[in-house]
Amino acid sequence: MTKAATGTKIEITKDGPYIVTGGIALASQTIGVNDEGESVKWVEGKAYPHQESYALCRCGQSRSKPFCDGSHATAGFDGTETADRSPYLKQAEMIEGPVMNLTDVEGLCAFGRFCDPNGRVWNMVSETDDAEVRANFIRQVGDCPAGRLVAWDNKTGKAVEPHLEPSIGLVEDPQRECSGPIWVRGGIRIVGADGEAYEVRNRVTLCRCGQSQNKPFCDGTHAAIHFKAT
Repeated sequence: MTKAATGTKIEITKDGPYIVTGGIALASQTIGVNDEGESVKWVEGKAYPHQESYALCRCGQSRSKPFCDGSHATAGFDGTETADRSPYLKQAEMIEGPVMNLTDVEGLCAFGRFCDPNGRVWNMVSETDDAEVRANFIRQVGDCPAGRLVAWDNKTGKAVEPHLEPSIGLVEDPQRECSGPIWVRGGIRIVGADGEAYEVRNRVTLCRCGQSQNKPFCDGTHAAIHFKAT
């Protein structure tokens, strides 16, 4: 769906960390909420010093988070990748609207909850002929960190995606009192421990609590177990 960003890569090691190469920027990204506690914006926080390569913890046990300290070896971490390797569109459910459509792969949900305000995007799609609804729909779908949700322009047949520079965000969710996944943005190639690359997508979330049942991707388990990265 997305052109791969040149020179950038995340390699998944067997039962070990994510090896990031290509000088990819790394920063904290917090889910900002309104007075009703709804997810409405991303707030960038701490930016980490530039490194050409680094290893990010995947087991959730490192004492040097977000970086790996080797704890996966003593913790007996099982990092077996179980996610469906088929392309996004082959997995997606299509929900049609008058001006825009919505595709949804529920198994990729990272529990960001940007889909919920203004009546939820699954209902909003049927009202995308209204300019205000359409603008909120595009923004909310685009803020979905996992790329579970994608908005499509019916006239062009193309996805309406936010422009995201190749970068990695470490999601924090104070509303749910937990740390979220690793947010991979801008078409960074992800290569499995078997050497096979996953489909390149603009928005992807990788598990960093170690407990997802859809590894390497986040499935929202961090919220259920109240994972803390600090």
